[in-house]
Amino acid sequence: MISGLVTEDQLRLAIAEIRNSMPPESATGPIDDKKLGEKLTEQGVISEYQADQLNAGRTKLNLGPYIITDWIGQGGMGQVFKAVHEMMGRECAVKVLPQSKATAESIANFRREIRMQANLDHHNLVRAYDAGEDGNVHYLVVEYVAGTDLRRLVRSKGKLTVQQASSIIMNAATGIEYAHREQLVHRDVKPGNILVTPDGTVKVSDLGLAGFLEDSTDPRHGKTVGTADYLSPEQIQSPLNISKATDIYSLGCTLYYAVTGKVPYPGGTPKSKARRHLEETPWHPRRFNDEISDEYVDLIADMMEKDPQDRIQSCEEVAQRLAPWATDDNIPVVHSSRQSRWMPEPPPSVENERIVINSHDTGSASYDVADLAISELSGQVSASTGSVGNQDSQRTDMPAPPPPILVEPGEEQSSAAVLIMWSLSIAIPVSMLIGFVLGYLFSRSEL
Repeated sequence: MISGLVTEDQLRLAIAEIRNSMPPESATGPIDDKKLGEKLTEQGVISEYQADQLNAGRTKLNLGPYIITDWIGQGGMGQVFKAVHEMMGRECAVKVLPQSKATAESIANFRREIRMQANLDHHNLVRAYDAGEDGNVHYLVVEYVAGTDLRRLVRSKGKLTVQQASSIIMNAATGIEYAHREQLVHRDVKPGNILVTPDGTVKVSDLGLAGFLEDSTDPRHGKTVGTADYLSPEQIQSPLNISKATDIYSLGCTLYYAVTGKVPYPGGTPKSKARRHLEETPWHPRRFNDEISDEYVDLIADMMEKDPQDRIQSCEEVAQRLAPWATDDNIPVVHSSRQSRWMPEPPPSVENERIVINSHDTGSASYDVADLAISELSGQVSASTGSVGNQDSQRTDMPAPPPPILVEPGEEQSSAAVLIMWSLSIAIPVSMLIGFVLGYLFSRSEL
């Protein structure tokens, strides 16, 4: 009642139904709050989320005119809830800046995001509807997109077919092209920010890190921001010089992930991933998907060129080149004379394939801490020339230290933590045993 979610009549009806289902001898007793919540949920009066919150003693379940109905997820700078407008009845998503993060800088960034999204209107971008404040809580209201994101889709279903991946990335590129024409660079293109509905609609979300080209008023201007697995080399090495090509590189990494089920540089820390974006080439996509043609591999490589000038220069061109595969018709045949931009494909050995893939999946490739330019992988690329060579005969020097990297963790967990845990599990018992023996010998010598 206090929450305003349930009317008196609805409450009485729910209680009456519960009592009717109870034995006569106990029908006059008090009604358990949990049972009441379950009955109201069953009747469609409140959602399961609302019932849980009410049972926990939380009665404020609205932000302004928006009634919170469910929790969607946690982003880098805020929580996202499902809600419905009290008067219009329209479902939407509400992004909330937590009070614990509501510093002057974060509030300024949040307001920038609100203004940026308010100016964008495209069917392949998540639209902004409203924004406001409720007490000390700042919130942004955007359209609710039913379905899942590309990251969850691949994790649950496995790698996509070339046609499926092409259709999704082509539509995402169309939305990003619209943003680019508005002089806006997303800066955090990744599978988790590409939403796919059950009917195949694709929308790019989360413009929280987006920025206008040459906008020196952006507090993140000149800083490396993004997600480690999808960072472009220039975001790491020269973040003052980001451009539309920055999003194209990240979109290329996303396409690689969609058709292989792997991030381009699995394993390791955000720092090691950043170094590999600068210096190394990913494993050949056909290592993980033998249905990918040479022409398609070249398209991914053209999107992931380390030098922005060598990349495809517009998302419009990306969409155009993906279109034939998206419709599975008139696949272009383009023979490239350039040197391969991938680590070589494995030899046709089933046993070798199994061993390499397992090692790749667990992120077990090791790195020399004293020299991060050394990699255990079989090939290496020079950030300056883009040439591929043997790591023993053609090691490259580490480039100048990049600016501080403010990135989200990569999607693959480092194996370092596991190694430390195993080392400690062995070292601690051994040291205790040695201490026990020495103590015993010392006590015997005293006697």
